Amino acid sequence: MVDEALILRKLAELDQYFSQLKEYENTTVDQYSDDWKIQRIIERTLQMMIETCVDIAGHIIADKGFRIPKSYADTFKVLLEEKILDRKLSAVMEKIAKFRNIVVHHYDKVDAEIVTAILKNDLADFVSYKKALIQFIEKDKTAGRS
Repeated sequence: MVDEALILRKLAELDQYFSQLKEYENTTVDQYSDDWKIQRIIERTLQMMIETCVDIAGHIIADKGFRIPKSYADTFKVLLEEKILDRKLSAVMEKIAKFRNIVVHHYDKVDAEIVTAILKNDLADFVSYKKALIQFIEKDKTAGRS
């Protein structure tokens, strides 16, 4: 069985980051581009959100003995393979994990349009991820009782 308390703590962290980013969801490309403080807050908070999602997935994968992912993005493929995430959500989370690599490793200049689009269009995907994990925990708990 997975460590429910640990995952719920991590999901609470995700909620906190989510509410912090919601303050910036109406940031325009120009506002983002012109203010390094806004860039840092948004990029770092997104990074922490993504890493929290990967961390939760990693705990589930380890606890359940699923295959070891090859990358952050592959972590979400494992959850797809194990029917914890659906195909659409897995694909979105894979893209988000790749975005994290750009932010962390400076593979490319972070595109202001992509960041503002994530704020406007993709924050809800973190809520969907949380819901999918809560469903999994409930199902795992029920299976553990039988």
